[in-house]
Amino acid sequence: MKPAGRNKIMNFLFFMVYSVTANAQTTVKGIVTNSNNDPQAAATIHVKETNQGAYADSAGRFQLTLSGKGKRKLEISSVGYSTREMEIVLNDSIIHLDIELDFETKTLGDVVVISVGSFEASDKAKGAALTPIDAVTVAGNGGDIANALRTLPGAQMIGEEEGLFVRGGTNAEAKQFVDGALLPSPNFASVPGLPQPARLNPFLFKGILFSSGGYSALYGEAMSSALILETVDLPDKSSAALHIFPQNVGAGFQELAQDNKSSYGINAGYGNLQFYNRIVPQIPDYFKGPEYFSADANFRIRTGKTGMFKFYCNYGYSNIGIQNTAIDSSNLLSSFQQLNTNIYSNLSYQEFLKNNWKIDAVIAFNYYKDGITRRLFNNKNQQLFLPDYPYNEYNLDSTTQSNVAQAKFVLRKQLPHGQAIRFGAEYFYNRDLLSSNDPLADTTNRLVNHLIAVFAESDIRISKTMAAKIGARAEYSTLINSANMAPRVSLAYRFPDGGQINMAYGIFYQLPEISWLAADRNLDYSSASHYIINYQKKAGNRFFRMEAYYKTYKGLINTYPSYSNNGNGYARGVELFWRDKKTFKDLDYWITYTYLDTKRKWMDFPYAIAPSFSTPHTLSLVVKKYFQDINLSANMAYTLASGRPYYDIQQNASGAPFFYDQGTTPVYQGMNLSFAYLFSIFPKWKNKEYSGIGFGCNNVLGSKQVFGYYYSYNGMSKMAVTPPATRTFYIGLFMSFGIDRRNDFINENL
Repeated sequence: MKPAGRNKIMNFLFFMVYSVTANAQTTVKGIVTNSNNDPQAAATIHVKETNQGAYADSAGRFQLTLSGKGKRKLEISSVGYSTREMEIVLNDSIIHLDIELDFETKTLGDVVVISVGSFEASDKAKGAALTPIDAVTVAGNGGDIANALRTLPGAQMIGEEEGLFVRGGTNAEAKQFVDGALLPSPNFASVPGLPQPARLNPFLFKGILFSSGGYSALYGEAMSSALILETVDLPDKSSAALHIFPQNVGAGFQELAQDNKSSYGINAGYGNLQFYNRIVPQIPDYFKGPEYFSADANFRIRTGKTGMFKFYCNYGYSNIGIQNTAIDSSNLLSSFQQLNTNIYSNLSYQEFLKNNWKIDAVIAFNYYKDGITRRLFNNKNQQLFLPDYPYNEYNLDSTTQSNVAQAKFVLRKQLPHGQAIRFGAEYFYNRDLLSSNDPLADTTNRLVNHLIAVFAESDIRISKTMAAKIGARAEYSTLINSANMAPRVSLAYRFPDGGQINMAYGIFYQLPEISWLAADRNLDYSSASHYIINYQKKAGNRFFRMEAYYKTYKGLINTYPSYSNNGNGYARGVELFWRDKKTFKDLDYWITYTYLDTKRKWMDFPYAIAPSFSTPHTLSLVVKKYFQDINLSANMAYTLASGRPYYDIQQNASGAPFFYDQGTTPVYQGMNLSFAYLFSIFPKWKNKEYSGIGFGCNNVLGSKQVFGYYYSYNGMSKMAVTPPATRTFYIGLFMSFGIDRRNDFINENL
């Protein structure tokens, strides 16, 4: 079983149940939607004649804790909708509200600027949405939100690496953000040809925003894509859960205080695929693991009426050892072992202030250490030391240590008619140490960078049918002694039938990767300019979107004849998306088509060519069905993609690069299935448990999947890059304690 599959097992840990606790104050919670049942992100809920209130999150949810008793009046507003007032009675309990806002003009709804190129997380019936439950029930995703998003427009299906490859960009150009802070290492450390699982639990998040272009000025250091994740506030109730699978075991709990003002939780899991790999043979040969250990802790404290502190810390450890026939000699063996440690912590604070102001602040820290050991052996498993190239590189060891600290704050002022201004600043501190035992290169490189950024943007209502979002971001890096200014503009127009057209333009800068800066500190920023237009329409539980884009690259890294920013490129394409949760009862499906035309002059490319991580055509179908009578959930994901280019680039006598070999891989297709059967083992327990069996298979059809080729140093031999096994399987038991959450598991109220 490939490493990314093991995290699939852990998904069911979070189909959990909660025990009820009493509340001494009145908690007002609910969701704000429009007449089409679409959640209204950033809607304002204000308690009249007080300074108390809240903003709805990206799923339209909100929560307030109010003291005292008696009547209160709530005022609910959102851009493009009529303000609504509601009266509630505080009675030391929990009040649930489902608030529906009417369009301000009955015959023509007001325009709302939508983040062009993005998909927002949702609740209930929003058509183009991925909630955490959506993400982890995309068959074959391995519990990785990024993998689930590969079934959305713009994303490429790359089977040999983790992360998101979006619109002709590398996975390094797509960044993830948690509560506004950059997540430096979202996956376990990369292993050549073997995608690694995600570090963070998908159910940590209540909101998921996947932007394939044109995103807010609040986010930087991402040329192609931003995956913006919003963590949950206080849990609804206390909970506990465990799972037992042959490849992985784990347990955890969340404890909510009796006053509903704070909570804390701990989770831990351990996995080792040695047993599974003996049953299902793998290529390459694993002599260690893959072995993974992860643990996380969190606490959340509500401060005052509307403030919230949230802390999250994650520890991850992996140990992987693989052995292959050496590509440069069939009589020799090469081994690769990697030990990786990562610690990530995030402390965020948000507060609803007077006069419709809100502050969001976050500090985050990430420690990363990666040790790689390479060895060369003969057929008797004896280590060899050969002085000639390329064999002298087979015994190299390397270590990478990275410390990243970040601080960020955002101030927001809500204005009449749903308009708003936002501004703030952030600071990054990076300290990196790269070392190796290579006698022909510098053995140690130390790099320190201070990056300072400021940003501002505003939501502007131009008319009943037109609105705009205008912003800018400026950055300065001490390591490269360079600054940039990046404008961002979005414009939206709403049609009488409720459809909407959106346009966006923006420039997005990114520092070179640390390995390139270690080679040459005179490198500068790379940048991408995005031009996007889309049309989308929602109708109840159906959603359609069509988008066209053009993206230009400047300052890409070239390695020939020396390191420089002389590279460039482009990407253009058309994308279609259709989601339907209405036509078939208790069934949710979506269809995605992506067309991509991209070329870039990059690295040692002799001239601009289509990179090996791109393919012109990608078609995806995702289907989810819950059989309520037998408590069985069935999920299917199918992807069909045209072949990807591959190259072997050699150097001639003068050192200039040329193509020794090139071609296109076979057409890619893959069908993944997953199932969950829910039941109760001990139905008479006082704190009733709810259990289930999860099982599934990836690449059910057994399609031959080739992602590219490895080449020998002289190009005379090559080896196909394929999955470790034709098919992967999993089966196991998960248990949760408290109340039944199977209705949530069905599909979040289809």
